[in-house]
Amino acid sequence: MDNTITSLSNPLVKQARALRQRKARSESGLFLVEGIHHVGEAIQAKWDVDSILYASDLLTSAFAKDLLQEASRFSLRLQAVSAPVMESLADKDNPQGILAIVHQRQTQFDGLKNIQRAVALVTPQDPGNVGTILRTLDAVGADALFLLDGGVEPYHPTAVRASMGTLFWIPIVQSTFDNFLEWSRPNHFQLIGTSAHADMDYHTLFPESSWVLVLGNEQKGLAESQIAACDVMVSLPMRGRVSSLNLAVAAGVLLYQFC
Repeated sequence: MDNTITSLSNPLVKQARALRQRKARSESGLFLVEGIHHVGEAIQAKWDVDSILYASDLLTSAFAKDLLQEASRFSLRLQAVSAPVMESLADKDNPQGILAIVHQRQTQFDGLKNIQRAVALVTPQDPGNVGTILRTLDAVGADALFLLDGGVEPYHPTAVRASMGTLFWIPIVQSTFDNFLEWSRPNHFQLIGTSAHADMDYHTLFPESSWVLVLGNEQKGLAESQIAACDVMVSLPMRGRVSSLNLAVAAGVLLYQFC
C-alpha cells in the first residue's frame, strides 16, 4: 500500500511547516534541514534525526538515492511525500526533494574540548551571516562559535542553509556575554574585539595561541562595556566610500588573517 503523504494538512507536514517559525523551533527543540547535502551532513555527523521527508519524483541524483538507503540502514524514519507537498515545504524554488526534521543540540561551555580559535557574535541579526561565518570557521580550521546575548538562533532555516552543513560539525554555544567572560578569562583566551574606530590595523596583530574574535551586531557593533572586556581592538581599513563591511565578510577577512 502506498503511504505517500499527499495532504498539506497531514500532521507531519504541518509540523515541518511550523518549524520555519522560531516559536515552534523553541517549543519543540526541533529544526528543519533542507537539501541533499545538508541532510547528508546531519546523518554523517550523527545528529538525532527525527524524520526524513522525501519526494521520489524530485530526487533525481544517485547521491540522493544512496542517502535514503543510508538513512534506512540507520533505521531513521523515512516518509514519502508528493511533489506538491514537498514544494509547499521548500524554502526556495526547485526543491531538491528531501528535508529532515532534526533535534537541536544545546552545547554548554563544559562540553567544549580543545578550543583554541573561535568567533563570538554579540546579538547577531542576520541568519545568513551566522551560517556564512560557520562555513568560514570550518574553512579556516577554527573550533567554535559563540552566540551571545540573544539575536538570531543557529537553527533558523537561512542560517542552516548558509552554513552548508558545517552547522553539524562546529560546536555552537548560546550564552550571555557575562557567562562567556566567566569561561574565557580563566581559560586564558585573548579576546580580539573589532571596531571601525580601533587604532590597531588588523594586519599588525599577531594573536596569542588561544583567542576568540568578538564581533558586535550588524547595526550597533560592540557596546562600550564589551569593548572594555576585550584584550585588544582591531579595525579593518576602509579606503573607499563605505564605512563598514558586511559582518560575515569582515569575519572572513579576519579569520583568514589570524588562523
